[in-house]
Amino acid sequence: MWAVARRPRWIALLLLALVLAAVFAGLGKWQLERSIANGKPLPATTETRKSLDDVTRPMQPATETMAGQKVTVTGTFVAGDTTVLTGRSGGGTYQTVGHLVDAGSGASLPVVIGWSDQRSAAVAGGDRLTDGARLTIEGRYYPAESPDQDTYDKGEYSAVAPARFVNTWKSFDDEMYLGYVVADGTTAKAADLGTIADRAPTREVQFDWLNLFYAVEWVVFAGFAVFLWYRFVKDAWEREEEDRREAALSVDGALADRR
Repeated sequence: MWAVARRPRWIALLLLALVLAAVFAGLGKWQLERSIANGKPLPATTETRKSLDDVTRPMQPATETMAGQKVTVTGTFVAGDTTVLTGRSGGGTYQTVGHLVDAGSGASLPVVIGWSDQRSAAVAGGDRLTDGARLTIEGRYYPAESPDQDTYDKGEYSAVAPARFVNTWKSFDDEMYLGYVVADGTTAKAADLGTIADRAPTREVQFDWLNLFYAVEWVVFAGFAVFLWYRFVKDAWEREEEDRREAALSVDGALADRR
């Protein structure tokens, strides 16, 4: 069989099969690297408190790597722009969101102040901080939520969505942070509200099994490309052997007839 395999035609086909196998193996390696990269935990830097301006800037998209970052921001809450959300985790039937204007950048920032089981108390808690005093807020910064995440019911909303707040806030100066802060207990206490139960983001490694499956699949394809070449060569050899046997039988038959 290997005499057939050494013919130029089959050598050329072998080279093509090896090129395909190399491409498939490369794709498999890429998928394997993705499965490992996707499973790496995010850097555990969120517990080092930073100034909000050191973490992000107004109109800068908030990424998942920022989620849960401890921040400090100083500003003034805007009177009349208190928003009450419902259907959220972290405590209470209603959660109070205030409109904070950053003292440094002048940009708007939604701040989840605290919670209450009474809507009137939630509103009053937010209004309690809108006396014009400059406050320093400590909490965790998160990417903005989409209005599409709202569980709308009877005019009530659940998402901290700056894209919607710009249409409801009475005082807005064009620039805002594309994320929000969940304030800690100090701010909640000042507003006479419950503290939002907020924890450090999980850093567990979750291996990406889908990418691993794709990696194995590409390796199988690489092996199949070489196997297919072997199968073609073997089929060609078997056909030639069958032709030789038939030719030999024909010769033997002709000699027998002459005798």
